[in-house]
Amino acid sequence: MPLVHIELIAGRKPEQLKQMVADVTQAIMKNTGAPAEHVHIVLNEMQPDHYSVGGVLKSDE
Repeated sequence: MPLVHIELIAGRKPEQLKQMVADVTQAIMKNTGAPAEHVHIVLNEMQPDHYSVGGVLKSDE
């Protein structure tokens, strides 16, 4: 059972997330041979004020 964790900053549309998980599922199936029903994906969306790059919060950019 492949288990994929994806961390991203919140703000994408539901359609974008649906397409992303479909694409990731296809890539996992192609490269591991696992059937779609065995591919698990967890999306963790962070608020921009909970993520920083180079000491700057994404909410401050």
